[in-house]
Amino acid sequence: MIKTVHVHVKRNGAILLMCLTHWISVAQDVTISGTIASQTDGETLLGATILLQGTTYGTTTNEYGYYSLSAPKGDYIIVISYLGFQPYTENISLVQDMTLNIELPEEANSLDEVVLIAGQDRKIDLKSPQTGLNTMTAKEIKQVPVVLGEVDVLKSIQALPGVTSNGEGAVGFNVRGGAVDQNLVLLDEAIIYNTSHVFGFFSVFNADVLKDVNLYKGDIPAQYGGRVSSVLDVRQKDGNSKNIAVTGGVGLISSRLAVEGPLVKDKGSFIIAGRTSYAHLFMGALEDFEDDHLSFYDLNLKTNYKFSDSDKIYFSGYLGRDKMTLDGIIENNYGNVGANLRWNHVFNNKIFSNLSLIYSRYDYQFIFDFVDMDWVSDITNYNLKYDLSYFASDSLTLKFGLGTIAHRLNPGAIEPLSETSAINPRQLDINRALESGVYLSAEHKISEKLTASYGLRLSHFNRFGGQELATYENDLPVVYNPELSIYENGVTSSVRYVERGETIQSYTNLEPRIGLAWQWNDATTIKASYNRNAQYMHLLSNTSNVTPVDVWTPSGEFIKPQLSDQYSLGLFKTFGNRTFSMELEGYYKTVDNRLDYIDGADLIGNNTIENEILNGESRSYGLELLLRKDKGNYTGWLSYTLSKSEQRTLGGEAGGPGINNGQWYNTPYDRTHDISFTSMYQLSDKWSLSINRVFQTGRPVTYPSAQYEYEGRSVAHYEGRNQDRLPVYHRMDIAATFVPNPESTKRWKGEWTFSIYNIYNRRNAASISFGQDQLTGLNEATRLSIFGIVPSISYNFKF
Repeated sequence: MIKTVHVHVKRNGAILLMCLTHWISVAQDVTISGTIASQTDGETLLGATILLQGTTYGTTTNEYGYYSLSAPKGDYIIVISYLGFQPYTENISLVQDMTLNIELPEEANSLDEVVLIAGQDRKIDLKSPQTGLNTMTAKEIKQVPVVLGEVDVLKSIQALPGVTSNGEGAVGFNVRGGAVDQNLVLLDEAIIYNTSHVFGFFSVFNADVLKDVNLYKGDIPAQYGGRVSSVLDVRQKDGNSKNIAVTGGVGLISSRLAVEGPLVKDKGSFIIAGRTSYAHLFMGALEDFEDDHLSFYDLNLKTNYKFSDSDKIYFSGYLGRDKMTLDGIIENNYGNVGANLRWNHVFNNKIFSNLSLIYSRYDYQFIFDFVDMDWVSDITNYNLKYDLSYFASDSLTLKFGLGTIAHRLNPGAIEPLSETSAINPRQLDINRALESGVYLSAEHKISEKLTASYGLRLSHFNRFGGQELATYENDLPVVYNPELSIYENGVTSSVRYVERGETIQSYTNLEPRIGLAWQWNDATTIKASYNRNAQYMHLLSNTSNVTPVDVWTPSGEFIKPQLSDQYSLGLFKTFGNRTFSMELEGYYKTVDNRLDYIDGADLIGNNTIENEILNGESRSYGLELLLRKDKGNYTGWLSYTLSKSEQRTLGGEAGGPGINNGQWYNTPYDRTHDISFTSMYQLSDKWSLSINRVFQTGRPVTYPSAQYEYEGRSVAHYEGRNQDRLPVYHRMDIAATFVPNPESTKRWKGEWTFSIYNIYNRRNAASISFGQDQLTGLNEATRLSIFGIVPSISYNFKF
């Protein structure tokens, strides 16, 4: 086995930072540190395990492949392992601080794999106090059949407990009964506000460039802030620092290509990738769709350079775009842009730092040719953050840092397309805000059986002026009209202009969190956690799905930040010589100041959105079970979630009964039962099969309960919100993967994937609408289904 080993003494430094933790009593230990990478391409490995054999001393690498491990002086056997790679062992003599950089060879020839969710391997980590994490490999992701055969990480995580889909074929996801906007989605630390292409059928993440994906749905680490439900942290590959390599794939509606290689061998690398669709070529050939256009593309870039053993710089970028034209009269395009310039610095073998300057933007445009109108909207962020890790000892690691995000939100600008247009130009108020945070967290091995993680985040939010604000009588933007039994706009008493640098409203919140892991024995651990989070940005939408026209708004005078408290308790166990694992976790989560909308709310093109909303609360609770088989030719998992998600909005100062008469009602994301069964079987070196079986309780909806006649028209009457449900959702998908030459030593490696989505052609209801037949006058219900049976084929390659 080829190995790269560098050993040298490193001097102590960063005395000022170390003084912050002078109270820690540490024995006369020595420290071994370094990076773990792939021997094939030089890619650093996140979550690789480093152990001193026969002892309790061990650690894992961070998101940049760096590790630091302290132990008493002596002779040891160090063992380094990572899923999909051959383990490394070496006799070492720890007499002074040393650096050990290791490159691990892969276990076998295969297409690139992505580790989904950081961990020492794909199995559960019994020692970590982290709750609310699941693990998956890209090999499994590629074997899970998906609609139209497009490999998609976000669709795959919906097969895990606590994560549900917004609907048939949709990429947007809900976590533990939370809304879509309560998920913080990051691509190389840049915020992604819309994760979908083609209105939700595909995600913006190209699997060929992904390095790792972390989903935190329970105990969210203190370095993350701004959302109350989950964090999805996606990292791109650094690029091959050894050789030029090409990866790609061809599918029914899209193709992709990625090229990576060294800038300077073993010191710097790059990766650049593109993905595009060609569905519009088929649409143009169809008579009924010749005036329609539907397409998307992605561009990914990342490069890095190592200036010294202590300094490394990264630059990454993303550009994605969708374009749609309907009947030649409506045009829509939308997309994300993200960029990040990062500097890694190692002060010494105990202190690691990362400085990031981040830019992100999401925008959309609608062109209505039939009325000569152009509508544009965008949200732009500028983010500066600094994070440090202090590996105090084998039993204590501290993380601390700070960051600030400048938000600029343009809810909409309207322009006429011609001089004869009847549309008048209009610019909605641009909202500006500054969101800042500072945090300190620790992972502490208190005893051989008890490990704790605890932290505190202090967040601050400033909403700035630069716009006119209305003042309302009795300070009520919404009032209840008892005669009509409806909520109406409050009475405006005056309008004032707030200067751009003046603060409209500010909020400060403490966000504590703690996690505990009690290792009952070598195979069983009990974990518990508490987590508090604040969210200052809100998505204005009265639909359950992310759409291109959704508008974000910051907290302000009448829109308070959402505050969540989540409690989790779980049992984690392995058995059968770690062939099988079980995760059983219960949770209870409450959210204060959750926005709710009055009946008939007008959310688009509205400068006074406070006239349409009331502040409510939500709660969700459930039990999640994950059973896995991780070894052998037959592998897979069974995921089951039993849950409840509800919302309540009282009238409060606005008076009246509130929404739904002030009673708790089901959120659109409530799924009582959610079962997924995913299995993979390796038939031979050439063939593998996979099956995906899904069953979900139908999504809550509101059906009309009666109708009445008014001036010759039939008017539907509605009672409680979300008291009805769509029919039960279920389907089965299958896929087969064929590798023509698994033993080939040639650089070219390829595989064919054949899949059938919804094999028994179940017509699952995406929605049910009600109306009247114009000829007979009879009431009728119309059921909309997105997909029936969908076969697909794709070819993936690497050389």
